Amino acid sequence: MASNPIFSASFLSRNVLSVILGGGAGTRLYPLTKERSKPAVPLGGKYRLVDVPISNCINSGMQRIYVMTQFLSASLHRHISQSYKFDHFSRGFVEILAAEQTPTSTSWYEGTADAVRKNLIHLTSQPFEYLIILSGDQLYRMNYLEMLAHHIEKGADLTVATIPVEKESVPGFGIMQMNDSNEITRFEEKPQDPSLQEELKLPKDWYPKLDIHSDKELWLASMGIYVFNRQTILELLDNAHTDFGKHI
Repeated sequence: MASNPIFSASFLSRNVLSVILGGGAGTRLYPLTKERSKPAVPLGGKYRLVDVPISNCINSGMQRIYVMTQFLSASLHRHISQSYKFDHFSRGFVEILAAEQTPTSTSWYEGTADAVRKNLIHLTSQPFEYLIILSGDQLYRMNYLEMLAHHIEKGADLTVATIPVEKESVPGFGIMQMNDSNEITRFEEKPQDPSLQEELKLPKDWYPKLDIHSDKELWLASMGIYVFNRQTILELLDNAHTDFGKHI
């Protein structure tokens, strides 16, 4: 995938910008988050949870990365500033965008979409045609180039990464349905009602198409990983909606 000329280092440095959302309070991981944000929770000794999406970005050739922070972020700032340094010729960076009050906005981040909206002044100062938005507290390995290639090939305005989950996990995810063209036709954020869950169940005749090898009942869950076209994200955030999963 990386050998495709469209994904040259020059293309990625001019056209792709990555944003990692690291502002969650992490109440479910308490007491690990008593003195640090969830993305700063230690992982495997010297690493932190936030290193997972940063590493995925770098290994995908995407070296312009912003990390948005809010809660108990001092240790996260320190870790990132000490761990990620690029040479002057790569145009790469990993920079912190901390929540701040301004003359026009006195509130902190009110959700994932609000965090990105409040930082558009910084994001739009960089050249980009595609904005990749990631969570700072998930454990997974992913080549974002594959997702970007699919996004470009389909001429999509927005692409959402998904993962099949079993029934007990459904109430904790945004669950979606799609049509034969892989276009999202329905999205329900963390559905609790059993009848609604049943409506959203992934048909088993879709399993081969999605390369799913299982005989269990499954649902298609959002991973909170998005690719937006530049103009699309600007238009979608031109309102007061605060969360990608619930509102956008």
